[in-house]
Amino acid sequence: MNSSLVSILIPAYNAAPYIAETLDSALAQTWQNIEIVVVDDGSTDNTLAIAKTYESKRVKVISQENKGASTARNRALKAAQGDLIQYLDADDLLAPDKIERQLELLEFDRNSDYVASGEWARFFQNPSESVFTLQTLWTDMSPIDWLIAAWEKNLMMHPAAWLVPRNISDSAGMWNENVSLNDDGEYFCRVILASQGVKFCTGAKSYYRSGISGSLSGSKSRKAWESAFLSAELCTNNLLSVDNSDRTRYACACYWQCFVFMAYPQAQELIQNAEKNVRSLGGCDLKPEGGIMFKVMREVLGWKIAMQLQKFYYRYRYKK
Repeated sequence: MNSSLVSILIPAYNAAPYIAETLDSALAQTWQNIEIVVVDDGSTDNTLAIAKTYESKRVKVISQENKGASTARNRALKAAQGDLIQYLDADDLLAPDKIERQLELLEFDRNSDYVASGEWARFFQNPSESVFTLQTLWTDMSPIDWLIAAWEKNLMMHPAAWLVPRNISDSAGMWNENVSLNDDGEYFCRVILASQGVKFCTGAKSYYRSGISGSLSGSKSRKAWESAFLSAELCTNNLLSVDNSDRTRYACACYWQCFVFMAYPQAQELIQNAEKNVRSLGGCDLKPEGGIMFKVMREVLGWKIAMQLQKFYYRYRYKK
């Protein structure tokens, strides 16, 4: 079915320095049958004005009051007409052949029972600095095996790395607008479980811009930790509702343990509840990762003291 329409959905908030490059990467796709839906989420800079210069038959721009990224993605998804869905944040980039490679892997089947993943790498200033390093998740897997592999090692897949057939997207449901931090983790957990499996596409590359000041993913507020806790709760419950076995319970325990590592020492009440969840699931032997010095301190002093010393060191270092 070589006529498959792919919808590229771009939520945007105060992305004026980046959105033109993002839109250019979307329009440069070798797969020509695309539509682009940009939803400006109440930006206070020139994001909307820049996006509107791209309006055409293939680019639709929608403006809404500031309601958050998940609401913006839902607005874009409702407006999308495509057979397959490509999410793309307003500061990230796609390689020109990213979508075409994944469509070929899915055999151009708009009703495929599989989702396609791809290679991804971080960059800070220029995408040419990106280094694509082989990861555990870069292979074909069943839904349950994929989630277990991700959670046991605290791994992720960049949201733009996915290509999702619309029938799977419809089965998974909309984005949860009560989740802000790790909303993509919660959403794609449902997408993966709604599929027959993940097909990894070698060479289908996306670029994840990192190090942006003030981004929600870098936030350490109470609201951010509450969102991450809710996301962990929803993800683990979704997996256990499908397969409540020793190995899935261990993976879920690891997921909660990773939350503890990330949130420590903030949000003590949430940390205590997460630790209870780890114990109730049977425990987890996962340890926080770091450099050689951190690992030495972790073994001698315990991970909590080691993390406090590490954070104190970085605060002192960057004040100078």
